[in-house]
Formats: sequence, C-alpha cells, structure tokens
Amino acid sequence: MNSKVAVIKCDSYEYREVKASVKRGIDLLGGISSFLKKGKEVLLKPNLLAGDSPEKAVTTHPAVFKAVAEVFKEAGAHLFYGDSPGVSKPERAARKAGIKEVADELSIRHADFQTPVKVSHPDALLAKQLNLAAAVTKGRNLISISKMKTHGFTRITGAVKNQFGCIPGFIKGEYHVKMPDSHKFSTVLVDINTYLKPGLFIMDGITAMEGNGPRGGSPIDMKVLLFSTDPAALDSIFCKLIDMNPEFVPYLIIAEQARLGNYRYEQIDTVGDDVEKLINKDFKAVRKPADRFPTPFYFPTFLKNLISPKPVIHYDLCTKCGSCVLQCPVTPKAADWSGENTDRRPKINYKNCIRCYCCQEICPHRAITIKVPLLGKIIYRN
Repeated sequence: MNSKVAVIKCDSYEYREVKASVKRGIDLLGGISSFLKKGKEVLLKPNLLAGDSPEKAVTTHPAVFKAVAEVFKEAGAHLFYGDSPGVSKPERAARKAGIKEVADELSIRHADFQTPVKVSHPDALLAKQLNLAAAVTKGRNLISISKMKTHGFTRITGAVKNQFGCIPGFIKGEYHVKMPDSHKFSTVLVDINTYLKPGLFIMDGITAMEGNGPRGGSPIDMKVLLFSTDPAALDSIFCKLIDMNPEFVPYLIIAEQARLGNYRYEQIDTVGDDVEKLINKDFKAVRKPADRFPTPFYFPTFLKNLISPKPVIHYDLCTKCGSCVLQCPVTPKAADWSGENTDRRPKINYKNCIRCYCCQEICPHRAITIKVPLLGKIIYRN
C-alpha cells in the first residue's frame, strides 16, 4: 500500500496562514479524529535541539507548534509537550525557542523528558532495549513536529530522526559511542520509531536550514509544511524538495527493511500542493551517501584519519564556550581543552574521535564543520 504525504505551501509564519495550512494538511490525511486514538491525551514532540531563537531555524517554529496544539485542543485533546535537547534543560530550551510561551498560553503541560525508563523492544533490528524519556512511555498519542534541516551524520534530520529527542539528553552520548557509524546509528533511530509509533508526523519547512546543519547552517525559505503517518515517506519527500536522492539517507533504507515506512517515490502519493513547483535545487546539502567513506576495521587509526571525514574547529569563529567539550561522548574526550586551561580554545584529538559529529551538531557559533581529508577526496572522488 502506498504512503500518503500532504504537501502544503505556506509562505510565512503569519499565524492565521500557518493554522489554516495545518488544518488543511491534517484534513487531507483523514481529519483530526484519525489522530485521537487511545484516549485523548496527546504528547506534542517538537524539535528543540538547543535553546535558540526561532529565526535561526534550529527548532520547530512556535507558530507551527501553536497551530498544531490549537487544532488538537479544539478537538478535545489533553495536551502535553516536550523534547530532550542536546544541551541545557528541556524547559529552558523551550523557553528560549519560544515554545514555552505558547505552551503556557494554551495551558499545555510540560512532560518529563529527563527521567529515563528502560523498555524492551524484542522486535527491534538492533536495540532490543531502549532508555526512553518517561514522557513517551505513558501511552499518549505522540505527534512528532520536526524541523527541515541538514545533518552531517545522516544527511538530513526530519521526521524519523526527531524521535532521537525521546532519549534523555545525558544518555544520547552512550548511543553514539555504541553506534559510531551511520548505519548502526540509523538502525537505532528506526528502532526508536518502531517502538514509539507516533500517530502523525509534521515537518516545519516554512524556513528550513541548509548547509552546516543541524545547528550551524543557514536559514532558507522553503515555504512548505509536510504531513504524513509515514515518517520515511515524509523524509523522502523532504529529499525530493531539496533535490537529494533519498538513498543517501541511511535510515530511510533501513526504515523500509523494518517496515516502518516507504521511501521510494513510486510508493508515495502526495496530496495538496504540487511538489515539483516547490523543489529548490540550489539548497545547500551534501548529496553523497552518508557511508561513502567505509574504512575496514583492520585499518590503523592513522590511515582512517587520512581518509575519513572529520570535524574541524575554525578558531576565527570559536568563542571557547566549551559546548563541544561538554557534548563529546567518548572517554577520554576527543574534543577537549588543551590541558586544564579552559582559557585556551579546545582541540580535537582525532585518535579518540569516533566521527559522531556531536561537537559539530551542537556548536552554537558555527565554528565546527565536517571536512574530508585530501586522500579521502582522491580515493572516493568526492
């Protein structure tokens, strides 16, 4: 059976336009009553990677969050919300991103995304046990509201990857250490989704992020909202909108194998506005397979360092905030201060680096990018 994705053109974050677009998208998928199952408690899960202001396009825009919340509230839903950001406490990130103000206005309760609960997932491809935030283990209807952005590790971050925020922040690093390559990490993303089974996926692409995402890129107007019950199909249409082959996104192929959803265009029906008229071929993204730099396990570390992409700190932009040091999940740390003097800028020890790109993902000053060494470019014709 084909999957359905509603593609809704939305020119701005003007609230009346956003709410009308949200209602239209949900109606095209069967109406709000289709997503109020298992009682009327609904958990809204926006993207709150960090506490950044909405105009930076790092997080779900509060106008989109408000529109979704109001549509569900008008249908009689009891609403909760939350996410586990990469840095800072959840409510603090929500406040800085403008989400908490909306939640307070609509009397939406903040859910617990800090307490981990271990759950069993016997049908998982890889992660048979998951440490999930307590909020997502209460049997509520989970509505995922992602942000359209690029990502250094998985090429894009969207509907599927948004559920990684259901892992409490301090545990995320453990998953990166245990699953350091894009294929294994993507498999865990799929496992999280097949366990949680969100009922509806919405993507805020009115203003997206291109380039050095998911935090250090540049805002770009895409003027679109996407809706689906199939996260793989939604992310595949995201790929189409930016002229990217969806097979470059490792978790989409795995999602099909796990029967989470369809990523092949011939298995996706779009409704709403014309996708072809919304495609932006100039969208800045890496249009190469995420695993295009395989290095055999027997390669010595120094050779891997000469071939594999690596995070690089640009010291003209570095403010010595220490976010990269705090976020680095390995022991001993790859991104660390030079000695014990935090007045010096951090450095990356590539002997310890597992290429999870957590430092690049979370840097608030766009000071870290992913670079391919010259030998890697020659070998893989990058």
